[in-house]
Amino acid sequence: MSHLFKNIGKEIAKKLESVGICSSEDLKSLGAEEAFVRLKESYPKCCLVHLYTLEGAITDQDYNNLPPSRKKELKEFSDFLKPLGQKTLNVHSAAKVRPKF
Repeated sequence: MSHLFKNIGKEIAKKLESVGICSSEDLKSLGAEEAFVRLKESYPKCCLVHLYTLEGAITDQDYNNLPPSRKKELKEFSDFLKPLGQKTLNVHSAAKVRPKF
């Protein structure tokens, strides 16, 4: 997967594959937020930069070049997940309670 996307190196590609995201199509169909939730479940230390990286991969741009408005949305989403904590964070609950950004 890493050779198909900007921002996706070997480590994040391994992590994505370990959570069932094995292709560029998988990542694009899930979107950055849902992929981030899956990563966060298995790798709690994933941070906002990982979310930016996923978005940059999907939009084919360096994550540093994401539009400020999109970065703001992603940061709000990441901040929203923090109080949920590891015990309650799962794909289904995050998708149900996720605010619309």
